[in-house]
Amino acid sequence: MARPPGCGYVLILCLFVSETVLSDKVRNVLILLADDGGFELGSYLNKICQTPNIDALARRSLLFNNAFTSVSSCSPSRAALLTGTPSHQNGMYGLHQGVHHFNSFDNITSLPNVLRQNGIMTGIIGKKHVGPDSVYKFDYEQTEMNNHINQVGRNITHIKLLTREFLAKANKGKKPFFLYIGFHDPHRCGHSEPQYGPFCERFGSGEEGMGTIPDWQPWYYQWDEVQLPYFVQDTEAARRDIAAQYTTMSRLDQGVALVLKELESAGHGDDTLIIYTSDNGIPFPSGRTNFYDPGVREPLIISSPNPTARRNQASGSMVTLLDIMPTVLDWFGLPWEEETNDVVQTDKPKSLLPILEKEPPFSEDEAVFLSQTHHEITMYYPMRAVRTRRYKLIHNLNFGMPFPIDQDLYVSPTFQDILNRTRSKQSLPWYKTLKQYYYRPQWELYDIRADPAETNNLHGKPSLEQVEAGLRERLHHWQMATQDPWLCSPDAVLEHDGADSDSVCRSLDNGLLHYYTR
Repeated sequence: MARPPGCGYVLILCLFVSETVLSDKVRNVLILLADDGGFELGSYLNKICQTPNIDALARRSLLFNNAFTSVSSCSPSRAALLTGTPSHQNGMYGLHQGVHHFNSFDNITSLPNVLRQNGIMTGIIGKKHVGPDSVYKFDYEQTEMNNHINQVGRNITHIKLLTREFLAKANKGKKPFFLYIGFHDPHRCGHSEPQYGPFCERFGSGEEGMGTIPDWQPWYYQWDEVQLPYFVQDTEAARRDIAAQYTTMSRLDQGVALVLKELESAGHGDDTLIIYTSDNGIPFPSGRTNFYDPGVREPLIISSPNPTARRNQASGSMVTLLDIMPTVLDWFGLPWEEETNDVVQTDKPKSLLPILEKEPPFSEDEAVFLSQTHHEITMYYPMRAVRTRRYKLIHNLNFGMPFPIDQDLYVSPTFQDILNRTRSKQSLPWYKTLKQYYYRPQWELYDIRADPAETNNLHGKPSLEQVEAGLRERLHHWQMATQDPWLCSPDAVLEHDGADSDSVCRSLDNGLLHYYTR
């Protein structure tokens, strides 16, 4: 039990009235983005972690059970969300750190730029972690660029006051608004500021030397009572790590409550589309930086003020964070590139507004697509994947090398426990071995319905030959449609036969046998 403490697209930029608009009221958008947040929420059936405010939001929202990021890495995921394009298409190949400087391409169209050009006031509070500034320009910016990241991302009192300031500016200008709040919780901080604990769970707690966040009432958790995910080893060290994560999830939850209260006080409780989600999976083995479901499946809760919108319901539709941009554009009555009926085109991002009104017909063919190249600069492990309701096909392009470990995870109590137990040949109550985690085959095929933990690789199984071939074909078409430079890797070179010709994979004869030999 928890216990309280002692003490993109080429857009035609024109406004028009969308058919989904039911009134002439101003329409606004609020995005609440967790940083490495997962399903530690009561609304997603976690019975231990206390998140009453997000759970209350879920009760007046549509909750998505099959929502995914398109890339399991912070900056690439944020860039994808704000452009509606995968990381290999927008150029944000890895983390937007000052020293290594990953950036999106200069000609990419982003959500804040489109909205600002159409008279909508844009604001960002908290973690931005994308660039260049010209591509991701907000009217109001209070981020790690002009604040300490903990102050704008974890100090929920400060976040509250900045939200109040932004809403006051929007009201004074009588403008519709788009406000994006990038919480830094529940991201790890043991690598950068270990004095605050592995998840900065002590930051602002009121303990000696930790400072105080006036609006935060910390919750601390018993390590032996946490709800342990199947992909984390059952040891005291790992359980204590999860307990610390829960504390920061509860701080995030209280921050969400403060922001929503400011929204109400500013008079926008009934005209704002509210989206809660996370950038990628939690920072544990098989989570963030992985294409297994713990790394890419995301919470997604959308509350619409539309009187006919679904509330306190769940959707099984396969959706992705790439769908956020067309959803927001649709909400504001701005067009985006329309989809057509062929396979390639229907695998493009879509507005989620129709799903908020009515569940679409069930289809086994629904799919999401994943693309990752880097996380940190040294973590070159490109992966591409397609996941339907039943199957997932992962292509590990750099499969000859061990899967890389990021700095945050490496210093974590959970991973250090795995390392120490493996080195000393102690018992490791985990669903994998460290060697299995490091070394992965070029192709991984999983029947998610029969094997949700993704432990039985079915690649090459004769009975699934047609299934695998179909998934490969579909993934290949998606890579072509999104102009993936890694289309032919790792066994061929991407070439063009002429100015107007299609891309062709030219074999390197390196023994890896690319699926497409034309």
